[in-house]
Amino acid sequence: QVQLVESGGGLVQPGGSLRLSCATSESIFSFSALGWYRQAPGKERELVARIFIGGSINYADSVQGRFTFSRDNAKNTVYLQMNSLKPEDTGVYLCNVRRFNIDYWGQGTQVTVSS
Repeated sequence: QVQLVESGGGLVQPGGSLRLSCATSESIFSFSALGWYRQAPGKERELVARIFIGGSINYADSVQGRFTFSRDNAKNTVYLQMNSLKPEDTGVYLCNVRRFNIDYWGQGTQVTVSS
């Protein structure tokens, strides 16, 4: 069973930054896709950033230019650097990996952007 552990969430003022981490229990190279999603209260889960192995990173229009997805293959960890945060970025951020068309999810980490 794939284990994903997110960290790095918290409360930040508008315009601030946070860096989320997601540690995987298995090699990143064993997955066909890696990504971050978020879910705000009363809203559906939405894609934030995703990469298919061997492909380019796709970002949601709402975070393009502010968020950066990266990975450390040696540490089996993916990151989401979030800059210029806005109140509408508030939500639970979930790490996702896919292998053999099966999606695995972390428990989520809360991000709250508020003054």
